Parts: sequence; C-alpha cells; structure tokens
Amino acid sequence: MYIQELHTVEGQKVKLQGWVSNKREGKGIVFVILRDGTGYCQCVVTETEVDGSIFEIAKGLSLECSAEISGTVVKDERQVGGFELRVTDLQLIGNSPNYPIAKKEHGIEFLMDNRHLWLRSSRQWAIMRIRNTIIFSIHRYFQENGFMLMDSPIFTGNAVEGTSTLFETDFYGAPAYLSQSGQLYGEAMAMAMGRIYTFGPTFRAEKSKTRRHLSEFWMMEPEMAFCDIFQNMDVIEEMMHFVIADVLKNCRKELELIGRDISVLESSLQPYPRMTYDQAVRIIKGEEDVNGVNSITSLERELQQVTAKISEMESEIAEREKKIADGNLKKGEINFNQNKIDTLKNEKSELEEDAKNIPQWIASAKGFEYGNDFGGSDETVITRLFDKPIMVYDWPHEVKAFYLKRNPENPRFARGVDVLAPEGYGEIVGGGERETDEKLLVEKINEHKLPMDAFEWYLDLRRFGSVPHSGFGLGIERMVTWVCKLKHVRESIPFPRMYGRLKP
Repeated sequence: MYIQELHTVEGQKVKLQGWVSNKREGKGIVFVILRDGTGYCQCVVTETEVDGSIFEIAKGLSLECSAEISGTVVKDERQVGGFELRVTDLQLIGNSPNYPIAKKEHGIEFLMDNRHLWLRSSRQWAIMRIRNTIIFSIHRYFQENGFMLMDSPIFTGNAVEGTSTLFETDFYGAPAYLSQSGQLYGEAMAMAMGRIYTFGPTFRAEKSKTRRHLSEFWMMEPEMAFCDIFQNMDVIEEMMHFVIADVLKNCRKELELIGRDISVLESSLQPYPRMTYDQAVRIIKGEEDVNGVNSITSLERELQQVTAKISEMESEIAEREKKIADGNLKKGEINFNQNKIDTLKNEKSELEEDAKNIPQWIASAKGFEYGNDFGGSDETVITRLFDKPIMVYDWPHEVKAFYLKRNPENPRFARGVDVLAPEGYGEIVGGGERETDEKLLVEKINEHKLPMDAFEWYLDLRRFGSVPHSGFGLGIERMVTWVCKLKHVRESIPFPRMYGRLKP
C-alpha cells in the first residue's frame, strides 16, 4: 500500500513501507512521520496498544531509517494527506545512524555535496513532483495536439549557435560536440512530419555561476511547418496555459509545502502581453510605464523600503539577543526568541542581497544601450513589472541566432521571440520563425564565421520544398525554477551539472 492511496482504505488495516522523515515522543506515545515517495503519513505508536518490544523499536527510530509499519487508517484532516495510521506492528528494515542532514540550517555547498541525500527532504520531494507534472503535461499537450515526438542526436558535427559554448569530444578520431539544441534537426524532421517536438538533454559550456545557468539541462523543442512567428507565439501561450493549469490542478499540496504564492501562476492563465524589442527597451530604461508603474522609480522606492526593513530587523534581533543575554527568560522563552532570531537573520540575509542587487539593476537599466541583447539584470527589471509571462519579439538581428528570419518589413530585426517569466525570472522560452531564403541564410552563416560545409544538409531544407516554419525551445529547469519560485536553478533538477559542480 502506498501513502497516496490511503484515502481509498479508511478504517482498514494496511502495511506501509518507507523512511522516517521525522519523529517526536510524548509520554507513552511516539509520532512517526513516514514517507514512501508518494506522500507523508503520521503513524501513531501508543504504548498501551502495541507490544513493549514494538514500542521500544519506535522510540529507537532515527532520521531516514527505513521501516515497515502496519496499522489502521484513520481520517484526520489536521494531518498531512488527511489521514494517519494507528500502529499495530512495526519492523525496522534499515538503520540510519548519524544521518548527516539534520533538522537545522545547512550551507548550500554542504547540501550540494550531499545532493543524493538532500533529495529526500520534503521541499526537494515537492519540487521533483512538480517537475514531473510539468514534463508529463508538456508531453500531453503536444501528443493531444497532433505533434510527433522525434529524437535529435546528442553528438553533433556542427554547432547551432557557434562553438564557443560547446563541449567538444572525440568521435572515433573526429571532433564532435555535445548538442546545445536539437532545433536544426527538428527543422528537418518537421519537413517530413509537419509538426514535431524533441525532448532531451542539452549542454552549454558557459563558465557561469549565475542562478540561471546549468551546464547540462533538458530542453523541449517543437518545430512546425507552415507556421509564422505569430502562430508560433499562439502555440507557446497555449502550451504554457495548459502546463500551468495542470500544475495548479495536480500539485496544490506540493506548492503549499514549498510556500509558493500561486496568485502569479493563476494570473499566468491569462493572455500574455506581447511587445517588440523597441517597446521593451523603453520600459527597461524607464521611458515608458507599465500600468502607471515606472521601472526606475519603482526600484528606487523598493530600495528605500528594503533598507528600512533591514534596519527594523537589526533592531529586533538586537533586542531579542539582549533579552536572552539578561538571563531572566525561561527555557521555552529562550528557545522561542532564538528561533525568531534565526528566522530574522535568514530574512535579513535575503533582503541584504536585494539591497546589493537593486542598485545594479537600476544602473543597468539606465545605461542600457539600444541594440544589445537583454542580460539577466534587464530581464529582471522588466519582468518585475508584470504578474504573468511577457513575449518580446522582433530583435536586432545581430544579437540573435543565424537561422532566424528577417522581418520582411524591416530587415534590421529578426523574427525571434523570448518569453520572460515574471517576478524577475527572465527567459524561459526562446524561439522564432526560421529563415527560408537560402541566400540570406548563407550570408548569416558567413557572418557568424561558421563552417559552410557543416551546414550543407541544413541548406538542403531550403533547396527542396522549403516552407514558412517556426519553433521554440523551453528550458525545463528554468520553467520549474519559476513555477516553484526557487532562488537557484540547481534545485530544479535531481543532480545539477554546472560550472564547478560534477559530483555527486
């Protein structure tokens, strides 16, 4: 029996197998929180209702030991999952002495070094379940809308967007690269199947340690024949709505467990604002307001509020520390004040990071040079003004990939689109309409100094029955990071691979 099935067997005797995620004791009673991967269940061991040996086993259970627990399922809406188990039998399966991740604050490097164990925590459990729902929902959307799942190679002989961020490897004596995108191959498959999508790992060798970067990540990339940029944006929005609605429907308890405010996710079921690069630049630089809010002045106001809040927290921390130092408090009062101090220090640390970042965002916004691509700061500035994703399209062609089609009405711009998530999270989708003119494509390949012979097969797609076509790429980890409102993308994947991190 799995914990997620307990609602079907109320009042019946069942056997659960799992790991102890928490335990507390009272006089003649032990409360065990058991997890089995599908959920959590409080198991109540009462001294008067079990053999003495079983009660002693219960008292000796340690964090993350494995156990088999039998008992009667009782409805209790106060408990996680709405049910608890009144224990009649208990067997210890695997001991767990000195489990390294205790119920206290740990540094991020310690947790990353112990990622294989950190995954067992309730927060990571919830994040991985939300990730699973997002992935399954993406497959459902495309399968239910006539797309075919196709597989692109991981070993490639050419780059999609240049070789500077590729991992090179030896392929039987010839240089090969780990794929940074399946898009080019997706175009070929779309010319055969009409509408396809690929789903697999991709690799970028950027030596970056920002909260948005991984060296190995998963991408979902559809390609559609007979599709222009505006139809492409329609598909992106419809897919995003489908996935977010699925998460809100099926992951409420997980979102609640990680403390996610779902109001922005609910707002993201509405139509997404669409704007050109030119308009987005005006908003970033504070030359155009969004619903009466100016990017620069709102950041300056927020900086004042953050600074004032830090000062208030420092005063409260000092006051509570003085109370403890005076020695007049009872043990319970000391613990209460110390826990409050620890919480305030954590909140203060987050605000101090904002106090450091906001001046940088303001300077970046004021100094933004027209024609540049958006950096992380620029995406943060504009997305903090919206409560739903926004679509920015028609970018200067110099900053976008060689394969994007030029706007026929103004060739200065490429028909690319970036979808930027709100709350400062930035790009989660990048795509656009593909260039169909062989001559213009050759010019761009030369402009990017890419080897022409490596793209002859790609040019064939323009020589033999070319059609208007578009596509996009959704970064799974960036999507999970935003949906869960994580501080760093490393929590969005079971075992992150990033600059400086190859283990465990």
